[in-house]
Amino acid sequence: MNRIAVLAIACLLTLPAAALAQTRSRTTSKRGTQSAKTSAQQASAEARTNGANKVADQIKNLTRFLYLLGGVAKGIEDLDRGNQGSPTALPQNEQNKAKLRSTFQDFRVGLDQLEITFRSTPELEQYYLKLAGSAAGAATAEDQAAAGHFDQAGRTMLGVVNRLTDVLLAMR
Repeated sequence: MNRIAVLAIACLLTLPAAALAQTRSRTTSKRGTQSAKTSAQQASAEARTNGANKVADQIKNLTRFLYLLGGVAKGIEDLDRGNQGSPTALPQNEQNKAKLRSTFQDFRVGLDQLEITFRSTPELEQYYLKLAGSAAGAATAEDQAAAGHFDQAGRTMLGVVNRLTDVLLAMR
């Protein structure tokens, strides 16, 4: 009789454990759904962070370039106006112009790629409207540089930097 009582108590104690185990498995499946949502949110946040980093890199590169452009453009204009300088200064001046034109082209290409990235990434599409036109501004600056108007091209690129900064602020 004593054995039957112990067996009955053991059965009663294991019965609630089985019920709890079923409840826990249901909770686990709900957590799985939540973790899927969390995973999607993390992917979205990661895409936004990557996009913001790309915009920030463009801003850094452009501002560094524009800072240096002022002095270089003034030197080019001085040599172009007076054609003064040593015989090696004029060929060097032409090389500097070619490098500047190439740099403006590189910025336009980089901004084109940035716009494509934002347009084709679902998490970044909402910011594309603010970014759109940056590459067009860089193309205008590229044309101005090709015409030898480096100062004006630099001013146009300042407008591009302003647009990129607006995009970065919207992404906060």
